[in-house]
Amino acid sequence: MDVVMVGSIAYDSVESPEGKIDDALGGSAIYGGIASQFHLKRLNLGSVGLVGVVGNDFLETDRKSLEALGLDLRGIETAEGNTFRWTGSYHGDMGTAQTHDTQLNVFGEFEPKVPEFATNPSILFCANLLPILQSKVLDQVQHSRLSMLDSMNLWITTAMDDLMSVMKRVDLIIINDGEVKMIAEDDNFVRASRKVVEMTGCKTLVVKRGEFGVIAFHGDQIVSLPAYPTEMVIDPTGCGDSFAGTLASYFANGEGELTRTELRDALIAATVTSSFTLESFGTEKLINLQIKEFDERLEHYRAILS
Repeated sequence: MDVVMVGSIAYDSVESPEGKIDDALGGSAIYGGIASQFHLKRLNLGSVGLVGVVGNDFLETDRKSLEALGLDLRGIETAEGNTFRWTGSYHGDMGTAQTHDTQLNVFGEFEPKVPEFATNPSILFCANLLPILQSKVLDQVQHSRLSMLDSMNLWITTAMDDLMSVMKRVDLIIINDGEVKMIAEDDNFVRASRKVVEMTGCKTLVVKRGEFGVIAFHGDQIVSLPAYPTEMVIDPTGCGDSFAGTLASYFANGEGELTRTELRDALIAATVTSSFTLESFGTEKLINLQIKEFDERLEHYRAILS
């Protein structure tokens, strides 16, 4: 298996200045998995295996739409109860969601169990989970190339020791600029990023900066890219997860140590993928994204960079 992705599976209710949607398929594993499977198809590779939990209210139509994309769902457990649900809204510059309600439901008791067939992927991605659960995933999987994790500010304030412990076990860390500053306790973004690399010993630190793009620290090298300029911002939910899922697929297409060129190419594709994620509520745009449509925007973005 090329990519194994462990994270949340949810139903989201979201409101923005462009409208609202109730009970849309979401969660970190879903956004990341759909984006990753899309790029594995583009790159003529294999499949993404999802590991997560849903309740017995999870719709069969949603399961079938994910399977139709090529995702391997054998690692998704169905537990008695309801699927994780989140309600939020976006205002102003749309950079940060305001959370109105979180119902963990079956996700609150989730103990990741990676199926035997998925324990030796090329890439392991631990999406946003409790750090102690990410460690349990790492205990079960022996990747053949690279391990990645994402996190959030909540774990920095409530589980810092566990977070630092698991960060020291992976090759690549993806967090945002505010989280970097929180971990390093330094308001200078670049200096804080350097400190996080020193604190964790990670080979690559990817820092998401929203409308300001992304910057990655790879050994003594830096890759910095702007965001793709888009006027259509409907729902930013899942942008970071689809960004990370894209990276996972691009890294699965290589061997050996990650190079700066490979990292930059992956970040370019991930930036473009995120720009599509913004353009619809939920996963609608990602699910219906066509390779030709993506490739055209990718070439446009490359022209901007040149």
